[in-house]
Amino acid sequence: MWKVAMSEEVAKALQSVVERVNQAAARRPKTLPAVPPRLVAVSKTKPPEMVVEAYRQGQRNFGENYVNELVDKASDPLILESCPEIKWHFIGHLQKNNVNKLLGVQNLFLVETVDSAKLADKVNSSWQRVRGASMQRLKVMVQVNTSGEQSKHGLPPEDTVNTVKHIVTQCPALHFLGLMTIGRYGYDLTLGPNPDFQMLLSRRQEVCDSLKLPVEEVELSMGMSTDFEHAIEVGATNVRVGSIIFGNREYPNSALNTPNPSPGPSPGPSPVPSPEKTSKMVSEEAAKKMQHLTVSEH
Repeated sequence: MWKVAMSEEVAKALQSVVERVNQAAARRPKTLPAVPPRLVAVSKTKPPEMVVEAYRQGQRNFGENYVNELVDKASDPLILESCPEIKWHFIGHLQKNNVNKLLGVQNLFLVETVDSAKLADKVNSSWQRVRGASMQRLKVMVQVNTSGEQSKHGLPPEDTVNTVKHIVTQCPALHFLGLMTIGRYGYDLTLGPNPDFQMLLSRRQEVCDSLKLPVEEVELSMGMSTDFEHAIEVGATNVRVGSIIFGNREYPNSALNTPNPSPGPSPGPSPVPSPEKTSKMVSEEAAKKMQHLTVSEH
C-alpha cells in the first residue's frame, strides 16, 4: 500500500508545484526574457522509487547535492530502466577531487556550482577526457555567494564577470549557461524583493554588458521550496524544489524525534519544507514515512 500512497503523494505534490511554476511565470513582467522556467526536482536522500514516480508524471530534471549519491542514483538499475531521458543537475559544492567521478555520471545535464576559475579548468580538462571524440560541451553555471554568508559556497559577486569570461574564453569544453545562487534562507518578502535575487540579476546584466551576451541566453538558477514563485516572478529560469515535492528529508545522522522548526503550514498537499541547505532536522511525520520506505526496501 505504501507504494500506492507514495505515488499519489508525489504525483499530487508535483502537479501542484508545476501549476505554481506556470502561474508565477505568467506574473512575470514583460520586460524579462520570456524563458519558460525549468523545474529541478531535488531528490537528495530520497529513494529511486520516488524519482521514478516523478519521472512518470512528466518530470525530467532532477537535482542532487552530493556526488556519491548522484553516482549511485544515476547508475541505479530501476532509474536506468525507467528514466531514459532523465537530466541530472549537480547543485551541491563540488570539490576538485570529485570532478572525475561526477563527470562519469550518465545523463549529467548541468553542473550548477562552478565557483572558481580553477574549478572550471578542472571540469573543462576532465570533460575533454570523458567525452572522448564527442564534441558535446558540458553545461555549467557559475555559483555566486550573493548573501556573503560564510556557510554558503560560491564566488564573491565582484568576481562574477572575470570568472564567466574565463569559462567563455579559456574552457572550450564547457558551455556557460548562466548564474546560480542559494541566497539567505527565510527572507521576509514583506520587506521587498529578495536582495540576493536582485544581486544575481544585476550580476547577469554586468556579464551580458561586458561579454556582449544576450540576456535571454544567460539563465538564472535561484529559488527553492520556500521562495521559488517569487524567484520566477523576478526572473529565475531554473528553480530547485525538493521538500514540497518529495516530503521533508531524512538525514542519517539526525535525531528522528527532533521536530522540524519550519514555520506554520504552507498551502498545498505536501509537508512544510525544511531549509533546503541548512536544516538537518526531520519532522515526525517525515520520519514515519521514511520508516515505511525502509521497511519496503528489504
